[in-house]
Amino acid sequence: MRSSNTRRLGALALSLALTLLLGLAPGHAANPAGVVNVNTATAEQLVALPGIGETKARAIVDLRDERGRFDSIEELLDVKGIGPAALEKARPFLTLKGRTTYATP
Repeated sequence: MRSSNTRRLGALALSLALTLLLGLAPGHAANPAGVVNVNTATAEQLVALPGIGETKARAIVDLRDERGRFDSIEELLDVKGIGPAALEKARPFLTLKGRTTYATP
């Protein structure tokens, strides 16, 4: 069983590799449809994200309620059912600041 720090490091390495491969600058919004602020979003807003169903959305809100605000997107790896692949699928639509502007495609 891998530790959460090892999982975060692996996810970060994958993210950086994808960023370089896709030619996106870190922090650059890859989707003009908007973003979801994981620190303020409701479960209903989170469900709209690719790869995030009702169970994962509720688990994100529950973890946020338990721990407080997320300091990094990689902390979502601590949510049961969210692994590196699911995180990378949703990452372009996630933010830690600002308002939720995501519109379902």
